[in-house]
Amino acid sequence: MDPVRNPYAPGAGQRPPELAGRDRELHQFEVVLERVARGRPERSMVLTGLRGVGKTVLLNTFKSMAMQRLWGTGKIEARPDQSIRRPVAASLHMAIRELAPRHRAPERIEEFLGVLKAFAMRDPAAAKGTSHWSPGIDVPASRGRADSGDLEIDLTELFVDAAGVATDLGVGIALFIDEMQDVQAPDISALCAACHELSQTGGPLIVVGAGLPHLPSVLSASKSYSERLFRYARIDRLDRDAADLALIAPAEREAVEFTPEALDALYEAADGYPYFVQAYGKVAWDLAPRSPITVDDIKVSAPEAEEELAVGFFGSRYERATPAERDYMHAMAQLGDDPVPTSDVAESLGRKPSSLSPARDSLIKKGLIYSAERGVIGFTVPHFGRFLRAQPL
Repeated sequence: MDPVRNPYAPGAGQRPPELAGRDRELHQFEVVLERVARGRPERSMVLTGLRGVGKTVLLNTFKSMAMQRLWGTGKIEARPDQSIRRPVAASLHMAIRELAPRHRAPERIEEFLGVLKAFAMRDPAAAKGTSHWSPGIDVPASRGRADSGDLEIDLTELFVDAAGVATDLGVGIALFIDEMQDVQAPDISALCAACHELSQTGGPLIVVGAGLPHLPSVLSASKSYSERLFRYARIDRLDRDAADLALIAPAEREAVEFTPEALDALYEAADGYPYFVQAYGKVAWDLAPRSPITVDDIKVSAPEAEEELAVGFFGSRYERATPAERDYMHAMAQLGDDPVPTSDVAESLGRKPSSLSPARDSLIKKGLIYSAERGVIGFTVPHFGRFLRAQPL
């Protein structure tokens, strides 16, 4: 069939042609937006799940929903080696720029931009003698507000002031943070404190985060009240009906059909994971000679899809690991696909658990494994264990 008309889109954060199976999360966020707009108290929101389940797609969809309501929006992707001070400043600058043309008091916007500039430039981690980073704001930096150098104090004051600007317009501001588990521990604590202050004052600014399954424990370790501060949504694989819809709906728009047996084979191969659904669907379309796409077409195309996943989705991650880290992951894989006790991994390798801590901690920092609970670890990528079992040791 014509590859140009192929509707399927496997890609990092790339929205699929049919966002199936996420109605509950979309409705939850719609409620959050509506409550904040009406001045009702509402928690910020956190999405968690394995890689490839569509967290970033949902985050981007939420951002679009907020923009449609004329909210100010900004988005950052957290990095473990970077403070959130400058990324937050840049994203809030973007959010205020979206609101500024509708504000009747330009001096209020300038006043906030002065605070924002002071916040951005007050980076105590910057080396002495280096030039201060400038966020490109053409107003003087304010003094005495959000510029103490203590991120918890500064972020709280900045969020309160930003919420005040949004209140003037009767809208809100939404800050979206992807890979939230990579925010440094002191910064996570500051972020929780700022959100806590907003939840008490009712300011119309929310933080929407997305991250790996252990993100709730990261937040809880920083502030005990974080469990009550956020509305948590666990994003998992699609059920059969949603996975079928993700394949059928885009195909129907191109006058193409799947046989029931082909859909059975595709669900078994993709296991309901949205990224895999798109990956198998794309190759099946390209290799099928005509509509309807049959189970024989799936049998022919599945090995090619698996090869592409082995190189791009699994292999690229595997290559980032050192030999010692690969040994650790192979030992995990031999124990199964579900999270496993670290003591079992050590026993499998004939080592003491303490001697494996450096490899384990490095794999966690690289985002290849996560700590499901104390003493238990799992792969961040679905089917990674199966991929490793097929690799030569």
